[in-house]
Amino acid sequence: MFFAKKSLDLPTADTALAGRPHALPTAETHFVNGRPLKGPYPEGLEVAYFAMGCFWGVERIFWQVPGVYVTAVGYQQGITPNATYEEVCSGRTGHTESVLVVFDPKLVSYGDLLKTFWENHDPTQGMRQGNDIGTQYRSGIYVTNDAQAAEAAASRDAYQVELSKQGYGRITSELQPAGPFFFAEDYHQQYLAKNPNGYCGIGGTGVVCPIGVGVRA
Repeated sequence: MFFAKKSLDLPTADTALAGRPHALPTAETHFVNGRPLKGPYPEGLEVAYFAMGCFWGVERIFWQVPGVYVTAVGYQQGITPNATYEEVCSGRTGHTESVLVVFDPKLVSYGDLLKTFWENHDPTQGMRQGNDIGTQYRSGIYVTNDAQAAEAAASRDAYQVELSKQGYGRITSELQPAGPFFFAEDYHQQYLAKNPNGYCGIGGTGVVCPIGVGVRA
């Protein structure tokens, strides 16, 4: 099998798959709320990106947050343009499974989304999440501006304190400027709404941070 063996090391530009120039076909609207996946989004909304393991379960967590306008799953922080799911799973594209979260900051703050991120998976596992192993399952926060970067860094430091108290190790989640987000194939979008009994490997640590992380005035 061509993709049978995966490395837990990220590929380089020389070793990554070539990809393709055109975007993969995907859904036009959100299966749950009917809103456009790719926009245009209403004025005043903001965008955030999170990776927490298998994107099916992660997306469901975020579309249920009040104040979130629309979500989508895709591939981010990699090298290969317009990679397919099979290529991403090979470990030879550099991508992680990421979720696009479009939200109304008047209804839900970025700090609230960060809290959802930290408390719904184990951010100390490196290139895996639970039984899902591979570079595409690594944890990450991908920021779109300096304000998000500062808030995410502060929340990471606060949660590290709480995780350490509970015996967890060092946070391995990436904190990087958001790279291109490539929308995943149609069948991945809102997968667990289409398949209610589908697999979901996401589980939190049970660690809740008592600090007012990311609270905006």
